Amino acid sequence: MTVATGLATKTVSERSLSQVTGDTTVQEKAVAFPTDARLYHKARITVVRLARKLGIALRQSYLRVGKRALFMHQRYQAARQPGRGKRELKKLKIYLGRVYRDVQRQMSSVASPELAALLAQVERLLAQRREDSHKRYSIHAPEVDCIAKGKAHKKVEFGVKVSVATSTRSNLVVGMRSLPGDPYDGHTLSASLDQVAQLTGVRPTECFVDCGYRGHDETDTTVVIAGQRRGMTSRLKRLLKRRNAIEPVMGRLKNHGRLERNYLKGATGDAMNALLVGAGHNLRLILRKLRLLFACYRHPNIDPPFGLAMPSTTYVT
Repeated sequence: MTVATGLATKTVSERSLSQVTGDTTVQEKAVAFPTDARLYHKARITVVRLARKLGIALRQSYLRVGKRALFMHQRYQAARQPGRGKRELKKLKIYLGRVYRDVQRQMSSVASPELAALLAQVERLLAQRREDSHKRYSIHAPEVDCIAKGKAHKKVEFGVKVSVATSTRSNLVVGMRSLPGDPYDGHTLSASLDQVAQLTGVRPTECFVDCGYRGHDETDTTVVIAGQRRGMTSRLKRLLKRRNAIEPVMGRLKNHGRLERNYLKGATGDAMNALLVGAGHNLRLILRKLRLLFACYRHPNIDPPFGLAMPSTTYVT
């Protein structure tokens, strides 16, 4: 609807929909920075809470000693005493393992898919190592990925990768989708262009991307990658310079559009938040365009924009 409204108000032209710019960014999840100690502590508290809700009697919850172990681990780490910190970390892992095995022994008496899924996460958390891939970084948001985008001030980000597609000339967001699993950028281009065609009704003929899309799987659209020389014309070079305009658009989406931190739950929440952020950006562009129309209502001597007919109104000066 925002794309259709942009066409109606001439915020974007039909011609510019055939030329899009694509890029990816990270939509961070509302999770704390994951450390092993905090994950063990949080997992134990979650298992104990759910077990009590289901009526499972635990031998011990380790509520008091677990809290103290987490506190002492953080103090030892701050004081640069790694040996003592590892000792407290081992305590936290032992407490979690004891609660996990205690609940697992009583699983036959309680049929709860929620508890079974939680215990599967705890088992993965207890077994994972530093060098493993697809690790668990959060208990309440297991879909969180660790993504490195090469930023100097932020080495890694914990969330989900998001693909952004904008019209090359007007910067209107014509496609936005979450990409769970941290896929390679080049392997997501075809799906992103399919979404653009579905939302706008126009299949892009040209797409301008950065070097991260080398080895893409798109065949129906001419893909121009930054830095390439083969087949470049003066027109393509001129349009390729517009590719950098998507970077401030993504900054706007993060700072003013709630893409910086997602509070919606699950992978569905990631997809919903990405779409709503793109729609909000389009509404801001449309409202900026409509300010000229409102000025025409105040000043009847100015011709109305967009080819719209002015209503018969008595103006008061």
